[in-house]
Amino acid sequence: MSMAMVNLAMLVSAQSATNSPYSQYGLGVLADQSGGANRGMNGLGIGFHEHNQINFINPASYSSVDSLTFILDAGFSGQFTNYSEGGVKINAKNSNFEYVTAAFRLRKNLGFSFGILPYTNIGYQYSNTEKLNPGDNNASQVAYNNTYSGSGGLHQVYVGAGWSPFKDFSLGANISYLWGEYDRSVVNSYSDGYVNTLSRYYHAEVRNYKLDFGVQYTHRISKNDELTFGLTFSPGHNLKADPDCKVISTNSQTGVADTTVYSLKDGLEIPSTYGVGVMWHHDKSLKVGLDYQLQTWSKAVYPKYVTGKDGQPDRYEIINDAYSDRHKLTIGADYCPVERSRRFFKRMHYRFGASYATNYLKINGHDGPKEYSVSAGVAVPIVNAYNNRSMLNLSVQWVRQDSKKFITENSFRINIGLTFNEKWFAKWKME
Repeated sequence: MSMAMVNLAMLVSAQSATNSPYSQYGLGVLADQSGGANRGMNGLGIGFHEHNQINFINPASYSSVDSLTFILDAGFSGQFTNYSEGGVKINAKNSNFEYVTAAFRLRKNLGFSFGILPYTNIGYQYSNTEKLNPGDNNASQVAYNNTYSGSGGLHQVYVGAGWSPFKDFSLGANISYLWGEYDRSVVNSYSDGYVNTLSRYYHAEVRNYKLDFGVQYTHRISKNDELTFGLTFSPGHNLKADPDCKVISTNSQTGVADTTVYSLKDGLEIPSTYGVGVMWHHDKSLKVGLDYQLQTWSKAVYPKYVTGKDGQPDRYEIINDAYSDRHKLTIGADYCPVERSRRFFKRMHYRFGASYATNYLKINGHDGPKEYSVSAGVAVPIVNAYNNRSMLNLSVQWVRQDSKKFITENSFRINIGLTFNEKWFAKWKME
């Protein structure tokens, strides 16, 4: 993938949540699986629990949800991205409905949550034009054009529960239905009408499950200070999907097409994911935390189309070295001066976060770009005659996909989350 000689035709806006050329690889660009409160802290959440926020990063946190309330959290985002390589730059923008989740308490120390959110996103379109013999200065030599496009992604709907069997300890689990599909294509054409065109179309559908487990333990170190330790685990497995590849060679003179279809059984997998986090709570107003996450993508298989050499036929096969393990480190904080204050600004939450992550993709044998990101956000109380517990979570985020070999991406993202906290289960008394 090179932009130095690329005539980019990327969409300036799209229905997909991404325009990234990196989404042409693997299962796509990994979605930001965090809620409105977490996004202000750049996705921090393994050791985070709050009585009035939904934290599906660690399902053990559901046990902290307030009694007598029903919490609904919905999120939206808008993104502006600059892509650059070799002095060539282009901008793109998109917006997306991110997630909707809900939570309430089933009984004392037992919380329940459900929702829908993305897992990966695919959306790109670009082309490049090159000459068959780059060193030949003959102006009339044949040039070829490759057009790349793709769309789709995976989504998940989950139900989960968090239970605290004894004070300061909780455990939880999410069970998700994972579904989606992708369509990708590479269309090749030549300036000389006597050369055949070659097109490849890739397609796969996923209908499977995903499991997430979590625990949290809070240790009180003083009257005003406590530490919460969190662990999460999601087992990797085969998605039982059968990706296919359709190769079409078209005679430019006669228009006759020769089609070959390849299909592979059980050609897609998701990795095991391990997470550990700690959060310090001070005086019921300040939270500072650190998360580390490991996704073992290097053990996941993936289908690849391989062009035959030395007279060998082309083939479509499952490979074992398509990915690298992904490591992510996040630090973040949340500060609310006085949660139950009568003064509006003292009830607001002020958040920030920063992350560093390696990429799970391998591109032409090289590791994909490293990711650097920072965020800042606020939670604004929504006050009316009926409710003073709902929140508007606003955050901005800068994300850089940094690569010396490939495209560099700089994204500016605005996240908007609405957390409705309603008192639904109170018993009314007649006088």
